[in-house]
Amino acid sequence: MSSTRTGGSGPRTTDVVVVGGGQAGMAMSHCLTRAGIDHVVLERGGTAESWRTERWDSLRLLTPNWMTRVPGHSYEGPDPDGFMTATEVAAFISSYAASFGAPVLAGTTVASVVPVDGGYVVDTDRGRWRTRAVVIATGACSDPHVPAVAQDLPGHLVQVTPSDYRNPGQLPDRPVLVVGGSASGAQIADELARSGRAVTLATGEHVRLPRTYRGMDIHWWMDTIGMLDERYDEVEDIERARRLPSLQLVGSPELRDLDLNALTARGVTVVGRLGGIDGARALFAGSLDNVCRLADLKQRRLLDRIDEFATEHGLDAELGEPSRPAATVVDPDRLDADLTAFGAVVWATGFRPRYPWLDRSLLAPSGRLRHDGGVLEAPGLYALGLTFQRRRKSSFLDGVGPDAVELLPHLVRHLDGASSQVR
Repeated sequence: MSSTRTGGSGPRTTDVVVVGGGQAGMAMSHCLTRAGIDHVVLERGGTAESWRTERWDSLRLLTPNWMTRVPGHSYEGPDPDGFMTATEVAAFISSYAASFGAPVLAGTTVASVVPVDGGYVVDTDRGRWRTRAVVIATGACSDPHVPAVAQDLPGHLVQVTPSDYRNPGQLPDRPVLVVGGSASGAQIADELARSGRAVTLATGEHVRLPRTYRGMDIHWWMDTIGMLDERYDEVEDIERARRLPSLQLVGSPELRDLDLNALTARGVTVVGRLGGIDGARALFAGSLDNVCRLADLKQRRLLDRIDEFATEHGLDAELGEPSRPAATVVDPDRLDADLTAFGAVVWATGFRPRYPWLDRSLLAPSGRLRHDGGVLEAPGLYALGLTFQRRRKSSFLDGVGPDAVELLPHLVRHLDGASSQVR
């Protein structure tokens, strides 16, 4: 339940303020509600706002519907192996919030979170809150990242990010340069090419996987072999693991692959990472062949791991034969492009979380939160929904729930005045 207690004209008070009304905020709110902890969820728009307003029209989840599960709520539709649209995800999160009466204060923008004796003061554009703990549940993808080189582009080019992009019709009817070869860039390049546009995709390091392998979805395999539940404190280099690009996948009814070979077959010109702009020319790195070999190698290692698991668990007889994707074939000699021929650039160069309302001392030099599995250095401050926060799937719909469940005991101990760490 949420608190409406006030001290005369003073701030409203509650035990916990949750910032963000998406899947992470709702998972935390559900756990707090079940524990009987007084709290409020502050959301700048409406519940699941980013799913409603910051996704392109054709976007679908990369994970199958059966993986759409949060504490106390899961997908119950007729197509467990399908992939939700952004609109369907927003509806799912909204129905989740309604199912337990989540105390969401919509249309509320947080201006600052300031530590005080016994907790925090949270200032918003709709008043002030006094709280004993704060959970930052704004996710890992709050702001699309646009590199500084964008300032050097010729002025005639339309520039959009995945948060701005909706469909091919909003871009000039001219060739398009898509920068970034992970999930967003690959999907947008594919859609633009299908619309008849000439597309050039600039990509650096990427993660290549087939949509299905031996008859099962690749996420089923990663879930089954325990890969998605690999923990942050068991990984040799967690900072690198948190920086890995998203998978080159698309959630299509046809279960089709979306890798560089598929894009090339669609007519997309694949080039190396965008290295700079020289007048009207885009300059691409000459490392494309190497990064493709590395992506192929990592894919091969995972498929080897899957095959070993299948054999060890006696699954070979009921599964399809191992059929490996062909090696990536690219032209490593395309090192530049004349930008006067292009009409638009799509910056699919990842996202950066942004916390302008937090004290800079709580952030790493990169602007990211410093945390240990979602527990920040400042007592009573937590995060949820970050990439590889506590497990590999932490930023998935399927991952925020287990992380929230694990953070709850630590939060309860804090409210009770303890300071022990949760693991």
